[in-house]
Amino acid sequence: MGAGHAHKLYRHGHTPVHDLPPHCKLAATFAFVVVVVSTPREAVWAFGLYAVLIAAAAAVARIPAGFLLRRLLIEVPFVAFAVLMPFVAEGERVEVLGMSLSVSGLWGAWNVLAKGTLGVAASVLLASTTELRALLLGLQRLKLPPLLVQIASFMIRYGDVVTDELRRMSIARRSRGFEAGGIRHWGVLAKTAGALFIRSYERGERVYLAMVSRGYTGSMPVIDEVTASRAQWAYAAVLPVTALAVCLMGWTL
Repeated sequence: MGAGHAHKLYRHGHTPVHDLPPHCKLAATFAFVVVVVSTPREAVWAFGLYAVLIAAAAAVARIPAGFLLRRLLIEVPFVAFAVLMPFVAEGERVEVLGMSLSVSGLWGAWNVLAKGTLGVAASVLLASTTELRALLLGLQRLKLPPLLVQIASFMIRYGDVVTDELRRMSIARRSRGFEAGGIRHWGVLAKTAGALFIRSYERGERVYLAMVSRGYTGSMPVIDEVTASRAQWAYAAVLPVTALAVCLMGWTL
């Protein structure tokens, strides 16, 4: 899969969570999110326990609370949507601080906010303890279609290439005295975007021809064979299995 690729969410470490095989962590995270989504929204206490489980996993992985909370800001648009639901939903109304709010809207907002936050937190924890290259190897190990894995791999690698190309073009514009300051400069920015697309497309063609000349036939060779022992699978299963027990109690109590 090529050389390692660091990303901003990843925090280097040698904790038990970091050392787990990536496909174990991917499967555990997916199972945890499915369990959280399957929990009835009325079981408010269950979501509190899920948050405790995430906090415990973050503590084991030595991920600071501040780091985790800052990365949760990505869900702000969903929070805004959830805040609007009590005002626009229909049905029975209730007075809260002098405002007439929909009961179903309040439950819907809670459902979106609680489950969305826990899902994002689990994803951030996964990204914080797993390198991108390892994630791709994990997806490959979980038998995701090879073509999708290759597309994801190229997207990650070429993201940096395109960003660097855009940075050089921006420097070239500034060195010629250009500063975008209003709508009259949109034409220049549009031409920049077009040039960036053409350059990226041409570079992709050159890279593809270079790969074909070196024997590429549609699949990337697997350099590192990622395996997991039963003990590692059992360790990874602690989070989703515990969450499943909480979910079942939420349906029965």
